[in-house]
Amino acid sequence: MKFYKERNIRNIIVVLCFCLCHVAAQAVDLKRSCIAVGENEPALVQRMARVMSEDVERVCGVKPMVTVGRTAEEVTKGDVVLTTAEQTEVLRLLGVDAEDIHGDWERYKIVTLGKRLVIVGSDARGLAYGVLHISERIGVSPWYWWADVPVAHRQEIDYKENITSRSPSVKYRGIFINDEDWGLKTWASQNFEKELNDIGPKTYDKVCELLLRLKGNMLAPAMHTCTGAFYSHPESQVKAAEWGIMITTSHCEPLLLNNAAPSEWEKTRDGEWNYLTNKATIKKKWDDRLRETASYDNIYTMGMRGLHDEAMKGSTDPKVRALTLEQVFDDQREILSRWKGKAAEEIPQIFVPYKETLDIYDAGLNVPEDITLVWPDDNYGYMKRVSNASERKRRGGAGVYYHLSYLGTPHDYLWICTTPPVLMYEELLKAYKAGADRYWLLNVGDIKPMEMGMQEFMDMAWDMEAFNYERARVYQAQWLASMFGKNRKKDFQQLLDTYYRLAWERKPEYMGYEMEWDSEENNRLHDTDFSTAERKERLKAYEAISDLCDAIEAGLPREQQTAFFEVIGFAVKSACQMNRKFLLAHDNHETGSRNAAEGAKAAQDSIGRLMHRYNTMLDGKWNQMMSEVPPGICAKYQLMPELTSKPTNHYALPENQRRVVLKELIDMGRVKPKGRFRMIEGLGMDGKVLQLGEPLDKTQDPKSLTSDRIDLTFTTDGKEDSVQVCVSVVPMWPVSLDKSNRFGVSVDGAKAVVCENRFEEWSYPWKLQVLANRKDFLLTFPLQKGRKRHTLSLIIGDPGQMVQRVSYTTK
Repeated sequence: MKFYKERNIRNIIVVLCFCLCHVAAQAVDLKRSCIAVGENEPALVQRMARVMSEDVERVCGVKPMVTVGRTAEEVTKGDVVLTTAEQTEVLRLLGVDAEDIHGDWERYKIVTLGKRLVIVGSDARGLAYGVLHISERIGVSPWYWWADVPVAHRQEIDYKENITSRSPSVKYRGIFINDEDWGLKTWASQNFEKELNDIGPKTYDKVCELLLRLKGNMLAPAMHTCTGAFYSHPESQVKAAEWGIMITTSHCEPLLLNNAAPSEWEKTRDGEWNYLTNKATIKKKWDDRLRETASYDNIYTMGMRGLHDEAMKGSTDPKVRALTLEQVFDDQREILSRWKGKAAEEIPQIFVPYKETLDIYDAGLNVPEDITLVWPDDNYGYMKRVSNASERKRRGGAGVYYHLSYLGTPHDYLWICTTPPVLMYEELLKAYKAGADRYWLLNVGDIKPMEMGMQEFMDMAWDMEAFNYERARVYQAQWLASMFGKNRKKDFQQLLDTYYRLAWERKPEYMGYEMEWDSEENNRLHDTDFSTAERKERLKAYEAISDLCDAIEAGLPREQQTAFFEVIGFAVKSACQMNRKFLLAHDNHETGSRNAAEGAKAAQDSIGRLMHRYNTMLDGKWNQMMSEVPPGICAKYQLMPELTSKPTNHYALPENQRRVVLKELIDMGRVKPKGRFRMIEGLGMDGKVLQLGEPLDKTQDPKSLTSDRIDLTFTTDGKEDSVQVCVSVVPMWPVSLDKSNRFGVSVDGAKAVVCENRFEEWSYPWKLQVLANRKDFLLTFPLQKGRKRHTLSLIIGDPGQMVQRVSYTTK
């Protein structure tokens, strides 16, 4: 009892000291400060003292002294003190109470005491995030190197803040560098890391610094055959660890082994990648990798697929494959436990039911309870599955693997980032509400030019509660305004709203209307399915935002212009010219116009000039980073379409690939949603969609007018006895295996028609939905002659369906 009384007295004294000092707190002069850290702190904490000193120098040109104290007394002499919550003696001498964050995951506390600034981390990364929070506040962007965001110079830095962070919304947060063959690989091997001729430790040092500054904590390294395996350059792992970044791997790299790299697996040397016939060799590879890496913090991909992105070898029966994978799990967990020296249940592990492995999972695969299920999107931004009620009870929880870039059928989109931030938020929110808060991995291609999407994803993963639909939509404009002028925020929002709306209907990479890995007819360039009027309107909208980019850039200080071009200008102007090329080529094919042909060729030349500017700016810093497309694979949109001197329909799109276009539109802007209905801005062909209920709500009967519904109105001349209606929806997936994509439609209270968007991945209908970003339902309803005002009811079936346009005709 005496012990508790004495401890309480000490705590009261600490709190009183804190309160007294807090009242007298003054701004700390960072320019003339001494940054102190204890020698018994983790290496990352000590490194962050140096990082803070370097960031202060970036701002004011003066590098503060860093001292490493051997005792608590020495540490507390610093003007800025960096410490972790474990250092109770340092905290006691400072009069700082950190019990509220002690033992938590990645939290920090910043306290100003008198003329002293104290940064406390619940752990080493928590401390690092606290330091980097201050770096951002004084003007050092996480993108100061990767996007060349300039640091505004200040004569003085007087800093004062008292803040305590929460633990991040998502425990493990990071990126996957993928399809690097035509960007990061060529840039690193031919420019930044020429001496290695590869992506190696010099590159990963920069990548991991960026990740930590973005409040990330894990990296899935590049793994294509063109790139040396991450562990073939051992120093790369060292660099990651120095920044506190854990290594994870993609869905096809079990136990950190990259079987796409010849140095790690080569068929003539190692045999078939088949667990049933070559188990001993595969297990030895895993055993060797764990021996090399056991001393580092890693997150382990469990199970196995085929080589690289292929399906498992052996039986094609999902039930037989499930039995094989269960044996793989057992063997992998034994290896993990043996080399890590702890129970498998204590080691971070993931299983990604990607592509064919989702079929294996659905066939009854038994995944150990402590392994995190990481649900993938369909490679095009739509979650294929989220956890159901039973899966939400798993000890391992769930996560997400999401794409901003992809190489695959029906078409790649590797060039520029056009995934709407509101779509990313809507899909991630659905997964997050279903329990996906353990692991978020973002496929970012080459990192550049995915800066905006990557920034927003990482901020969502850090604090999902800080976002809603509107914040998701305006976030990127606010981010641009924070770097290039708050007075331009309205311009940035207009620019981004238009940019994402235009790319929603057709990404720039899809403007050649070819399908990759398809028939000869489908794999050739075609004209668009936009009418003459639509082509003019689309081109006008693109030219408007391209001109707006030029005007904004011209008004920026010279030192900001390059960063602006990197993060948004290049993408907007390139998208404009790619559309210009194909839209004018279409005009030429319809009319034989020479002017249209010249305009299309000029657009192709403009793309070349934009690429040249990107690769030569800053004395070639980013040379070889930017290319239009993977040459020699399948995409053809980078090519110049053939032009003609007379009209031709040779390039016409097949009729079954054309959109449904009806004469009249129901004005969605006049809809006033209530209850479970929501109008979401930032999605759809017209920049907004109507969401029919929350995705995780209970299923309703889409045939019944007593189910939740919303009524839209439209008018006719009263002379017709029927109306044809087209309801265009967002091509989302059902949230779980026992759900579908159903909603009901009724006109004037007539019997409801159930619309159900059921499709199979890789099927022709699915490919069309991916490319057009829509699914159209064409329906016919009877009308009462003489009645001019009508009601169209949208009825909830499987909640969460999103209607992007309703059109109709009576002719």
